[in-house]
Amino acid sequence: MKDFLKNPFKMFFPKKMVGIDIGTASIKIVELSRWGEGKTLENYGEMKSTFIYKEPLTNGEKSNGLSASFVATAIKAILQEARIKTKTAIFSIPDFSTFCTSFDIPSMPEKEIPDAIRYNASQYITLPVKEVTLDWRIVENASTDSRPSLRVFLVAIPNQVVQEYRSIAKMAGLELYALEAEALGITRSLVKNNKKTICVMDIGVQSSTINIIDKGFLIRSYSFNFYSGQLAKAVSAVLGISLGQAEAIKNKEGLIFSKQGIAETLYPLIDPLLIEIKSICAEFLQAEKKEVEEIYLTGGTANLPGLKEYFAESFKKNVYVTNCFSEFLYPPILDQTLRQMSPSFSVAVGIALGGLET
Repeated sequence: MKDFLKNPFKMFFPKKMVGIDIGTASIKIVELSRWGEGKTLENYGEMKSTFIYKEPLTNGEKSNGLSASFVATAIKAILQEARIKTKTAIFSIPDFSTFCTSFDIPSMPEKEIPDAIRYNASQYITLPVKEVTLDWRIVENASTDSRPSLRVFLVAIPNQVVQEYRSIAKMAGLELYALEAEALGITRSLVKNNKKTICVMDIGVQSSTINIIDKGFLIRSYSFNFYSGQLAKAVSAVLGISLGQAEAIKNKEGLIFSKQGIAETLYPLIDPLLIEIKSICAEFLQAEKKEVEEIYLTGGTANLPGLKEYFAESFKKNVYVTNCFSEFLYPPILDQTLRQMSPSFSVAVGIALGGLET
């Protein structure tokens, strides 16, 4: 109420937020606005990583190749090209730069929870607590008949990483509103009001994550070394063509039958991913007595032809490539374009949404 007294016109303007996802393949930026319950996609932009990173990534390398000045310059270029004027921004932190875990703490007064979480965090993270920035969510009441407790989902980000992103925001001329783990942004943009137990598979260029969401809360998040770049490399090797050509053929043919034998090349690479998901879902069922009901695919590889159908056949469950833009107002002419872009923009949309909800 005090803010409205300082600026009586504030209530007549929508709140705006920029979400920035500095990924391995590209930088994605969205500008969202909210007025009451209505949400609008104001603008969006993207720049491929070949124009940004200092060196090409090696096989499975866990580095985003960041040069803060290059990335800041790229962000400014995207903002200018997309005509994004909003300066308040949230940046996503990639899964390989964060540590996620969940644990229970005894029920206690709200003011005592932060100290209890910091105390328990040292048991679950490998770095000293003083060297990381902690973020957490109370995801549910985990009480049993014998012990009332709270379930905590904890995210730890190395302070060095936080400083890198602060530096990028400053050089880009942006006000850093917050930093948020990719998994939390994906949960917000894709799951929405779905209260089922869902496995969200985020297939990235550099790494992949498997996230278990229950009743709208992120419960588990696992990062591992499956990266979509290896698919194009395999096609390139089999057909004796450049990576660029292989990427185009892979995206067109996918797992659908083709004379070039692309599907036969890709299946052996994708099957270990299915095994990993099945193992994690089985572990979750054993620990929580809950079965995953649906599977969501996201990340740039989610649109690979035939992938959704292969997952559905393997798991005997409904598999979706959900549209993170579905709840926003935007010109109808953009509908097909945004549906195709959605898997790549789910992180940027999710983190920007978090800023609109606070």
